[in-house]
Amino acid sequence: MKYLFLLYLFTFFLFAESKYTNALISEDSPYLQQHAYNPVNWYPWGQEAFDKAKREHKLIFLSIGYSTCHWCHIMEEESFENEAVAKLLNDNYVSIKVDREAYPQLDKKYQNWYMTVHGKRGGWPLTVFMSPEAKVFHLATYIPAEEGYGSKGMFTMLPAFVSLQKKDKAQFSRLVEKYEKRRKERNAHKGIKSKLTEDIVNTFMAETKKQFDRTYGGFAKRPKFPEASKLELLLDIYHLYGNKEALYMAEFTLKKMAEGGIYDQIGGGFFRYTTDEAWHIPHFEKMLYTNAELIPVYVKLYEITKDPLYKKVVRETISQMETHFMQKGLYVSASDADSAGEEGGYFIYNYAEVKEALVKKGLPLKEVEDALAYLGIEEDGNIDGELSHIHITSQNVPRSLDEVKSYLRSLRDKRIFPFLDRKIITSWNAMMIKALFTASRIDDHYTELAKKRLERLLSVLQEDGVLYHQTLLREKPTQKALLEDYAFLMDALIEGYSRTYIKEYLTVLKQLAKETETHFYKKGIWYLSDDGIDALADFDDRYYTAALSLALEDLVRGASLSEELEYNEIV
Repeated sequence: MKYLFLLYLFTFFLFAESKYTNALISEDSPYLQQHAYNPVNWYPWGQEAFDKAKREHKLIFLSIGYSTCHWCHIMEEESFENEAVAKLLNDNYVSIKVDREAYPQLDKKYQNWYMTVHGKRGGWPLTVFMSPEAKVFHLATYIPAEEGYGSKGMFTMLPAFVSLQKKDKAQFSRLVEKYEKRRKERNAHKGIKSKLTEDIVNTFMAETKKQFDRTYGGFAKRPKFPEASKLELLLDIYHLYGNKEALYMAEFTLKKMAEGGIYDQIGGGFFRYTTDEAWHIPHFEKMLYTNAELIPVYVKLYEITKDPLYKKVVRETISQMETHFMQKGLYVSASDADSAGEEGGYFIYNYAEVKEALVKKGLPLKEVEDALAYLGIEEDGNIDGELSHIHITSQNVPRSLDEVKSYLRSLRDKRIFPFLDRKIITSWNAMMIKALFTASRIDDHYTELAKKRLERLLSVLQEDGVLYHQTLLREKPTQKALLEDYAFLMDALIEGYSRTYIKEYLTVLKQLAKETETHFYKKGIWYLSDDGIDALADFDDRYYTAALSLALEDLVRGASLSEELEYNEIV
């Protein structure tokens, strides 16, 4: 509790002059703490907020985001710190803030709903409008305060919904019913059992080839995400079927990423996504799960190609996680997109300043210019004004590259590292531990590191036989584990056993497998949590590998390893 006390003490002095404090002040989530001094009367997710909405017959404004999200910061600055917007919310709505990393099952539920209604994927912040009875009638992502970005603004939208509720109850009811009908239609689907056949693989390959960007790699125009699970599947298809097109699409994409701005060319590790199709300019948050899922993909690619670039990416990415994300033997969840009040401020460079400093250090002007051109640091900038973000522009390595990169690294060391969300999440840590075990296939010294991290995870997030989802600066975690925590932890145990043959891993695996069925499989339906939130599990690898598909794979592989085949019956 000492660390929690220090956090509150720091927050008290930091915001001692704040005009406002809301109910989030008692929450330990860094994201909720960021909003604790907004003029909006925020409530955390819970019965108190829903009871208030019913009692006062107020609409519900639900905002889901996370602490390192750039557009979440923008919406806070424009709307949630705006006293006029806050008055509209406080007078007419009960406002609820949710940390999507603490409640991924809630986020998944409403993201699925958004996709059903809008026919496209959502994002963060996710904004949900609900009736006083907590029935959804509108979903959006980022909403500007004033009209813009092709969207009505908060000043227009908030009073419009209140007016509709009060003055045209019939139309408001129809709107609620429309959304409820869409939800029921989505949840009414029945699972279809099928075997992995070559027809399924051929269908996947045909669709993937249609989506594939043959200029830059990847499977979309913009924004562009790594899609680690798809890339890994392509490598598996090559391994199983010898499909060279699968290998080409995977390697072309992974090489473009390794040389692009989505990869931190100075510090190592991957950013969450890029805003352009060429992988050059990212939003600068780094997520533990992004890096943990990409490491095994690069391991597999290195095993196939033996290209040292991919081994270098594995080592640098692990080093970045160990250097900046590791806290007391486990990994924090994310680093912020913003630093020193500027998006990407920690990572970007000014051409003229860097050039002048390097020449003063005695490097030949031509070599400096060649190195900066190779790194994409441009005189006119490539991101904002004269500022540039690094990406590799050529296959011809310049002569003074190491000296230039060393100087750029030293510049960073003088800057403030972006804010870290220090939540320790079971599923994401398990991903990283599995990545370490996988990396030990190409560098054996990662085996001991993986064993240490797994032992630490089980000691911190499992108490008295109960597995928990997360912990943050407190002695005892409180939020029980979700399906994703079980799935990724079982996956790490299986990978760990395959590398070490430690029998204790199988013992823990057997117990987790039994608990997975008990907690999340109800009357033939899989759920993301066991807490009454109606969040159905599915096979969509939206932001990282779907918990359900991985859990089923774990049950089959676990049954095979332990010779307890009864788990096959529910797969």
